[in-house]
Amino acid sequence: MKLVSSLSLATAEKLMDAVLKTGRKEQMKPLTVAVLDSGGRLVAMKSEDGSGLLRFDIAYGKAWGALGMGLSSRTIRDYLAARPSFQTSLAVASDGRFIPVPGGVLIENSDGMVIGAVGVSGDTSEKDEYCAVLAIQVTGYTSKPADIDPNWQASSLSDQH
Repeated sequence: MKLVSSLSLATAEKLMDAVLKTGRKEQMKPLTVAVLDSGGRLVAMKSEDGSGLLRFDIAYGKAWGALGMGLSSRTIRDYLAARPSFQTSLAVASDGRFIPVPGGVLIENSDGMVIGAVGVSGDTSEKDEYCAVLAIQVTGYTSKPADIDPNWQASSLSDQH
C-alpha cells in the first residue's frame, strides 16, 4: 500500500526555499519555516543559521493553528483579539501548539482545497507572513490570506520593549 500526503516533499522544499530566498532578499532576521500537510503532519522544515531555538515551535504552531481553525493565523489574531479567553482555550485544547499571530498561511490547490500550511518565524510576524504568502504564490498555489499586509515593511523588532 502506498500512502500519499496532500503535499509532497518536493513541493515543501520549493516552498521553504522560496520563503528563505525572500527573507534574504528583504534582509530579514534568520528565519525558520515549517511546512505541514492538510492533516497537520510536518512534511519538512528548515532553519537558517542564527535562528533561535524556539523558532521551529513557533513556525509549526502558526501553521498548525491555521490548519486547525481553517483560517490564516493573521485572521485568527484579528477575529480573536477581543476574545482572549477563547484564545487561551484554543492553546489549552491544542496542547500549546496554537500560535495566533501572523505567519501561518494556508495553501490551496487549483481546486480550492487546502493541501497544507506554511509557518514562518524569525522576524516580525508581519514579515514572516509576507515570506509565506509570496512563497505559496510563486510556487503556483493560492495562499490564504491572498493579500499581503500592506504595512509588513513598517513592522520592526528593533527598539521594541
